[in-house]
Amino acid sequence: MSAAPPSDSLLERAPLLARDFVTGLFPDSLHWLVRNTLAVAAVILGFGLLFTLLTLVERKALGRMQNRPGPNRTGPFGLLQPIADGIKMLVKEDIVPWTADRPLHFLAPVVLVAFTLVAFAVIPYGRHLLPVDLDAAVLFFFAAGAATELAVFMAGWSSHNKYSLLAAMRALAQLISYELPLLLAVVPVVMLAGTLSTRGIVAAQGGWTLGLLPHWFAGTPWGLVGFIIFVIAALAESNRSPFDLPEAESELIAGHLTEYSGFKYALFFMAEYLEMTALGAMAVTLYLGGWQAPCAFLEFIPSYAWFGLKLAAMLGLFIWIRGTLPRLRIDQLMRLAWKFLVPLALVNLGTAAFWQLSAGWESPPAQLARWIGATVLVLGPALLIGRRLSGRVQPRTYRYAPS
Repeated sequence: MSAAPPSDSLLERAPLLARDFVTGLFPDSLHWLVRNTLAVAAVILGFGLLFTLLTLVERKALGRMQNRPGPNRTGPFGLLQPIADGIKMLVKEDIVPWTADRPLHFLAPVVLVAFTLVAFAVIPYGRHLLPVDLDAAVLFFFAAGAATELAVFMAGWSSHNKYSLLAAMRALAQLISYELPLLLAVVPVVMLAGTLSTRGIVAAQGGWTLGLLPHWFAGTPWGLVGFIIFVIAALAESNRSPFDLPEAESELIAGHLTEYSGFKYALFFMAEYLEMTALGAMAVTLYLGGWQAPCAFLEFIPSYAWFGLKLAAMLGLFIWIRGTLPRLRIDQLMRLAWKFLVPLALVNLGTAAFWQLSAGWESPPAQLARWIGATVLVLGPALLIGRRLSGRVQPRTYRYAPS
């Protein structure tokens, strides 16, 4: 985190002032260590509390969507339900199969949570709130996310259970399939911003048109399509509905978590929500302007507040999708990735290249032609691919044995 200039408001500088106050209590030789420790503690505690709150909010929201009561017994209005769940997971017996690979069985949830938390280090939460400023921050983020696949396979392999192993292999097929459109959706952003730094990508989306319309990448034809691809792939990467096949109880019991119980199971559950939050934060950074205000006259609100509001909107979208869409079949899931999202992401990359090459078209008619051309370039192939893909799917016919 960098030092804030005096021109910033007091609210904008408040986190840095608190950090400097705590750091000043230690000798100068320990300032570097204390600052980094505070940054790590802020990320772990902040997103740990967000995970606790998110479980409650999601259960309440899903209960409202499905016309049933959510948690309402533990504490006032059910507010203590996450604490009760945590206590239950802590006191439950940790059962490990006799033939399991115990070291790998123990390390799988730890590795999964560790790599998920590492991804939060390169997210810019505010104008001056960036834990680690890397020139290749986007590459680091997705490298840390890809490492979680190793933990999934470790869980399936170490359990010495065929259900767990098959589910882990299917989960890996899903994760690898959706990593490709996820990364292809990010390439146009890096190309247009000219940097792999998350700070630089947010800075590239600064400014307003006529003081009202922000220059967010999601406000362009290629950016909107890339944002949609990113959100769909993020749902699959974090095993969220309608892509929660690795844990489909009706098919493979509990997937690669079949032989996990107690706090180890809770760590997998926690990692899923943390990964969803991390991908939502990266979507805000790449497409929604990061901590940038939506209008010039709203800049007096602290930048980290805008980032928090955008992240809350993304998490609300994920919850809304879970309560709305049914689970896909495995063949539908794979077909969506390889036959629709990947070709569309490649088409979107070409559209972004056209958008970059036509940046010098400044007259109003040229700008209109630029927008129309980019829209046709990306929506035309999307409609053709979608129609061709759906045209091959015939309605199911059910036949019953004669009585």
